[in-house]
Amino acid sequence: MEDIYQGAAIVLRYIVEFSTLLLELFGICILVYTAVKSFIFWLKKDDSIRLQLAQGIALALEFKLGGEVLRTVVVREWAELGILGAIIALRAALTFLIHWEIKNEESRVQAEMNSTPNVPGPQ
Repeated sequence: MEDIYQGAAIVLRYIVEFSTLLLELFGICILVYTAVKSFIFWLKKDDSIRLQLAQGIALALEFKLGGEVLRTVVVREWAELGILGAIIALRAALTFLIHWEIKNEESRVQAEMNSTPNVPGPQ
């Protein structure tokens, strides 16, 4: 019975490690894609670049945070758990700040759209 338990623990550890790597890879891909897309919008002088970049960074951080939460499943020592807790807290704080920036940027864009006078076309 002990051998089955040991084998299941090893399988679980590999599944969690693979899933963590996969989530972090998704986060990296989203971040790189967002950065390239934002650079192209910057070249085109698009005004919504800050909002799109912040949204992409927030989404990438969510995937990275998911990987860190999964990593807590296989932690064996309190020191490791403390380090993971600190990483999760930092990423959560970054996510909160980015969402705050997104909210402010959305309201700024909305205010700009409302303040732009509507010029009627030829009739």
